[in-house]
Amino acid sequence: MHYLIFDASDDGQGTGTWEAMASVRAADLPAALAEIDALAAAAEANDPGPRGPLDEGGAWDIDIQRTADGEWTTLTVTLAGPWDWGEALLARLGTD
Repeated sequence: MHYLIFDASDDGQGTGTWEAMASVRAADLPAALAEIDALAAAAEANDPGPRGPLDEGGAWDIDIQRTADGEWTTLTVTLAGPWDWGEALLARLGTD
């Protein structure tokens, strides 16, 4: 991954949250979106259980936001789920 840099937090009970943000110009938007698509596909393929809000019984969830401001687009991704699952997922995708 070249555009998304994740910041991880652990709730101390085995659940993690990984957040990333990328601000890109139009020329880089397809590549940044491809990284998000790869993350979402890998999460779906290796899911630890049903997707949905964790406080509603989901095992994992992902939220993707996209906002445009002039020539810049900001992409924000939040992934939540079991700590070991998320760390292994991001390691497979080559994140830091």
